[in-house]
Amino acid sequence: MLDTAPNGKVTTLLGQLDDALSAGDIDRAVDLFQTDCYWRDLIAFTWNIKTMEGKDQVRDMLKARLTDTKPSHWRIADGEDAAEADGIVECFIQFDTALARGVGHLRIKEGRIWTLLTTMAELKGFEEPQGFQRPMGVKHGADPSRKTWKEERDAEAAELGITRQPYCVIIGGGQGGIALGARLRQLGVPTIIIEKNERPGDSWRKRYKSLCLHDPVWYDHLPYLPFPPNWPVFAPKDKIGDWLEMYTKVMELNYWGSTVCKRAAYDEAAKQWTVVVERDGQEITLTPKQLVLATGMSAKPNMPKFEGMDVFKGDQHHSSQHPGPDAWKGKKAVVIGSNNSAHDICAALWEAGADVTMVQRSSTHIVKSNSLMELGLAGLYSEQAVQNGITTAKADLIFASLPYKILHEFQIPIYNAIRERDADFYKRLEAAGFMLDYGEDDSGLFMKYLRRGSGYYIDVGASELVADGRIKLKSGVDVQRLTEHSVILSDGTELPADLVVYATGYGSMNGWAADLISKEVADKVGKVWGLGSNTRKDPGPWEGEQRNMWKPTQQEGLWFHGGNLHQSRHYSQFLALQLKARMEGLPTPVYGLQQVHHQG
Repeated sequence: MLDTAPNGKVTTLLGQLDDALSAGDIDRAVDLFQTDCYWRDLIAFTWNIKTMEGKDQVRDMLKARLTDTKPSHWRIADGEDAAEADGIVECFIQFDTALARGVGHLRIKEGRIWTLLTTMAELKGFEEPQGFQRPMGVKHGADPSRKTWKEERDAEAAELGITRQPYCVIIGGGQGGIALGARLRQLGVPTIIIEKNERPGDSWRKRYKSLCLHDPVWYDHLPYLPFPPNWPVFAPKDKIGDWLEMYTKVMELNYWGSTVCKRAAYDEAAKQWTVVVERDGQEITLTPKQLVLATGMSAKPNMPKFEGMDVFKGDQHHSSQHPGPDAWKGKKAVVIGSNNSAHDICAALWEAGADVTMVQRSSTHIVKSNSLMELGLAGLYSEQAVQNGITTAKADLIFASLPYKILHEFQIPIYNAIRERDADFYKRLEAAGFMLDYGEDDSGLFMKYLRRGSGYYIDVGASELVADGRIKLKSGVDVQRLTEHSVILSDGTELPADLVVYATGYGSMNGWAADLISKEVADKVGKVWGLGSNTRKDPGPWEGEQRNMWKPTQQEGLWFHGGNLHQSRHYSQFLALQLKARMEGLPTPVYGLQQVHHQG
């Protein structure tokens, strides 16, 4: 008798999938999928981060990878139950492959697989030392050659990179490099993190003083050590800096602060990098097998070039160099830009008593923080979600299970509801002359972030200052030139200025590859970030995943890691497993290596 309960439906379908795949019957397996199906794989089958869209792509992947992968034991995840709503059955799942154990998420529509997420959780034989395998920490018994934990750590720090080479070097010691370093440490991959700042967390400490996280705490945990339950919802920058510094110490990371990477080159014959760094005034040459650029989405400032910048007598700098508002009380400030940093800086300058004007050159998506939390994030990343049993790990899987191809369809209703809820707020902003957008297809903030990494502001108060004119606004114009004491706009307006802040965003991480390695390697790798959505700043063709992020690139041994705290946490797991597998000499044939369509 057919079991029509949700668990029964999932168990039956997974059993059929298991049988077909075990028998090598690809056509029978593919027939279990909807016509409009999506299989998103995070390295478990493809050794890549790739989404197969439609039955033909699923079939092609299985033809290439089924024999090696040998998937088996498809089942509902331990302790979980399937749920059914609006005709969709969904469930967390587990499975095995020849080399790994996997977890994932499944949605069934009309009796067939609609979305399938498969992720590698751990490599068999190379599990992290947790649970029953956690280290003892002390060696009982008598041993005259015994070394203490501190002596072993000091020895490691003195040797690694000097007399013993790391397997991996990470350039960039912000949250991305730190999260990845922690994962690699637990997997036993010898790694050095290179950071130009003196201390972990300095990349936060050195930003403008009003900076704080705009994403809520439930979204921002680092691997292994979640923030404590009394941690603020929106953490100030210096608090985050201190947490990162503490985290680096307790996770025992080999972190080289005050160290600058000067150049890097890959030896194709030796299959290793030569990375030259300057530390304590001397050059050190490292020869890792793997090089990760974790320089961040916001590490290479886009500094515009306007006529007259060389004659301007006031202070001018990029937002990344903005020290804060204190010196500008009673002075005139002009901020070029209208996204997160621009709003934060304008608000802080206004609070400090400056006369501040925002120059908005193109439209911006605005979403009130409370609305985003309640309508956009609450189901997965909130205190209520925690109370409902949605752990960070579960939330990450659910979010990752939505293919990028259709993610906007889930986002549009959320932002329509936000527009209706905050209609008066948006009317007042538009009445002030502010140019609003909601994404090119009204899909809002997350799609803008995934497609281009810019073009939005999460309102924590600055928009009210714009709406009522306390922050002055010039919109739909550009900067024509600067004079000794003013900014001249394209409509002829002259804005007297003692300070000009260029909140003009950041360049592609590809630029770091050009600077540190070569333009040839940067061009070989191509554009970093974006989905190929053919929207502004995200040119097509459709690629279906973030370009070059957390996965193999066209340059062997070169990887990119970064994004927000959520992405640094989630995707560091899969990048670390890829590096560990290579270190151990496991076969890692990459299916669907990303092609290069755009440079830089």
